[in-house]
Amino acid sequence: MSGRDDPKPPPWVTCLDVEGQDAAHHLDYVNEPMLQGVPGQPARVLELGCAGGAFGGALKARHPGAHITGIEPGHAAAEVAATRIDRVIASRLEEVDFAAEGLAPGTFDLVVAGDVLEHMVNPWAALVRVRPLIAPGGTLLACLPNVRNFQLIIALALEGRFEYAERGLLDITHLRFFTLEEIRRMFEQTGYLLDYSMAILSPALQKVYEEQRGKPRIGLKAGRLTIDEVTSDEFTELCADGFVVRASVRP
Repeated sequence: MSGRDDPKPPPWVTCLDVEGQDAAHHLDYVNEPMLQGVPGQPARVLELGCAGGAFGGALKARHPGAHITGIEPGHAAAEVAATRIDRVIASRLEEVDFAAEGLAPGTFDLVVAGDVLEHMVNPWAALVRVRPLIAPGGTLLACLPNVRNFQLIIALALEGRFEYAERGLLDITHLRFFTLEEIRRMFEQTGYLLDYSMAILSPALQKVYEEQRGKPRIGLKAGRLTIDEVTSDEFTELCADGFVVRASVRP
């Protein structure tokens, strides 16, 4: 469906004013797979794109001694986040003067980028820029959507649709698109070593995944589209909405 007869305004009308977006636009939820990926006992945390602070608040509840600084361009969301975490800088990451804000090199043992890099014009430069802020032995934890998703492939290959939406894999504010291999490549090119990844399975593909996982070779079919000889790792990626990844700074 094109949405031409839908009385609701299209997402390009309602979702592209990032700074002026109402706080309610941001889903107030905790990314549990990403929370599970937090290593050790973080003491000083920088969260890029902290939205309303739900993740940071959950992280503080789990690690009460952690001091969490968030950067959030949506001013309404930043106000909400300020009630949940220790400090919020209401700005686009690209415009933050780290030195002026007191964000010194080697300050943070954990930098979090949950569903934020895909919204940036230049996520590669952002990763390079925050790298010096990470303390020796520190970690960058990120979550990114997966464009190598079987449902998305079906819509594109069989129906000619690459339809932007308010949220999801084709969120209208997504500027960059990644597969797991391209996520790895981005981190490697920007001075990191990727040491952990976990697939976030698509709820719509969960049943298919449970039925087929563990087989050495898998076949997928949808209408006129057939993909044969799919490996276990490929199958997981095809069933994933995104990936949580963890990286360290390359020595």
